[in-house]
Amino acid sequence: MNKRLLIVDDEPNVRLSYRAALELESDYAIDEANSAFTALEKLVEGRFDLAILDMRMPEMDGLELLARMRERGLSTPTVIITAYADLPHAVKAIKLGAIDFLQKPLTPDQLRQVVAEILVRHEDNQGLNEVEAKDYAYHLRAAKRAINQRDFEAAKRSLRRALHLDDRSAEGFNLAGLVAELSGDFKIATRYYEQALRIDKDFAPAQQNAKRIDELARRGTSKEPLALGNDQLSDSPTTTFPNQPPHYAQNPHSITRS
Repeated sequence: MNKRLLIVDDEPNVRLSYRAALELESDYAIDEANSAFTALEKLVEGRFDLAILDMRMPEMDGLELLARMRERGLSTPTVIITAYADLPHAVKAIKLGAIDFLQKPLTPDQLRQVVAEILVRHEDNQGLNEVEAKDYAYHLRAAKRAINQRDFEAAKRSLRRALHLDDRSAEGFNLAGLVAELSGDFKIATRYYEQALRIDKDFAPAQQNAKRIDELARRGTSKEPLALGNDQLSDSPTTTFPNQPPHYAQNPHSITRS
């Protein structure tokens, strides 16, 4: 059965661009909503495998839509399309089960990559025999799936299993730090970020998270957003979607339009 996706954006050209990118290589069943209110109605009426939410929309933004989805018991996985200035909302979004963000300007390949990764993540526990081998990558996906489902204790268990299989993963320790931080275990989170940097001193997400948690400890505030480090940026694409402001070009792998 084809995976059902819902694209939520108030700009028709953006919805069309996302649809074209996703339909190019996969046989998805795609629906669209031009507002958060319409999206909520569609999500209540029918099951979707993934919702793609724009953070900035009139009347109700993507974060409020996500909150209303959770209030209604809708656990639909989501990817949030956001400008750089929106990233401090990541803490609330993650607590609502969204850990997948794409930063404007994004490329078609980036969108296809993150959509495919999320769909695989939520299929991992279907039809898998308990005696079958589960490797590091499986448990990392399971941890992300548990965060999507707001089950942070299950996420911790999956991360422990992942790190038992690969204790040299900077990404694994960084994600464990994020889960600990969201659970209020700041000392443990600091230790995880430090371990990630001991493994790879140049791992940018852990650098950013370590800086943020240090600033919070010393000053009680920080402008550093959460850095997930889930490889959502792609090195190869050279085109971007239309109708995205050039001044948001924080992604070094995207082309800024003149």
